[in-house]
Amino acid sequence: MLRSVGAAIFGILGDRYGRKYPYIANLVLLIVFELATGFVQTFNEFLAVRALFGIAMGGMYGNASATALEDAPIEARGLLSGMLQEGYALGNLLAAVFNLAITPNQPHGWRALFWFGAGPPVLLILWRLYLPETDAFKYIQEDRKAAGHEDVAKGFMKQAMPTLRTHGFRLIYLVLMMAGFNFMSHGSQDLYPTFLQRTLGFSTGKVTVTTVVSNLGAILGGAVIGHMSTFFGRRLSIIFASLMGAAIIPAWILVRNDGIMAAAFFEQFFVQGAWGYNSKKMFGLIVFRVIPIHLLELSPEHFRSFVVGTSYQLGNLVSSASSTIEATIGERFPLPPLANGLARYDYGLVMAIFMGCVYAYGTSSVDEIVADGSDFACDDWTGGT
Repeated sequence: MLRSVGAAIFGILGDRYGRKYPYIANLVLLIVFELATGFVQTFNEFLAVRALFGIAMGGMYGNASATALEDAPIEARGLLSGMLQEGYALGNLLAAVFNLAITPNQPHGWRALFWFGAGPPVLLILWRLYLPETDAFKYIQEDRKAAGHEDVAKGFMKQAMPTLRTHGFRLIYLVLMMAGFNFMSHGSQDLYPTFLQRTLGFSTGKVTVTTVVSNLGAILGGAVIGHMSTFFGRRLSIIFASLMGAAIIPAWILVRNDGIMAAAFFEQFFVQGAWGYNSKKMFGLIVFRVIPIHLLELSPEHFRSFVVGTSYQLGNLVSSASSTIEATIGERFPLPPLANGLARYDYGLVMAIFMGCVYAYGTSSVDEIVADGSDFACDDWTGGT
């Protein structure tokens, strides 16, 4: 829930003061709360620290997307946006690998994984310190000064309300769209390890291997279907990915041996393939449409970090109940307990129905808004495009 708070706070700071230092401050908080997680002793302490961590995590997406993409040339936007989005699957894969390598092999258990997780952001801080502010934000600063606002902060505030009035419905649309896509990810990923362990009786190691295989499918799917959309169009590619993902659902939940890894691979191939559409041709120009660049292109120029981060995280908030919904309904379908006495439920049945509905919703939420292809849409001082 608090990711949305972080997205709003750091999005506003990024649009007001620049992408660089709010992003670095965000990373510092991320490190502090990640380290603190490894020292908690009670569940309430754990919940409090992870709530604060959610603020830091939620603030990352908007400024990271703007930093990575808003200066990118048209020819590179699709590729870079796809790489940024597939970082989600790669990070998930690496987390599974490090969990398998670290957690069982030292005396601190799961705590060591969180302490280790505080390390990589240090490298990002050092990297970002040596990179300049984005050219796009420098242009925005000059634009504010040219309009007679020597105080950049006042210029930002003067733009805020007209822009929100003009683009409020677009923000709502982006939230609903991102809710659909995040439901695809959460609905197919969050409860799946529990399904493998409790319903199928997989060991922890086999669950981890299946997770790694499925994330490899996610990375490949985003690239392949994203490239396909260059030739077949964005909407058709998403519909194709959704139909194929729905068709694989029976194998994804009914196979009872190691072959389920192949089903998990292809299910995530098409889930992330739906996220990974990338371009459309208009007036002889290639307009790239991977999710991050799509959000940036539909965001008001002076509020990119805020709109991108907030719409993504609000959509994520809506979809975050996926595993709770699936688990709660799944408890209505009990199965005989495992040999070690653990309770079992038919989570697979519930996940299958849930994902079928999500694919239908995700397909219906795809729009046909196209940017001009020459640059990101620019807003004037009244908030109009």
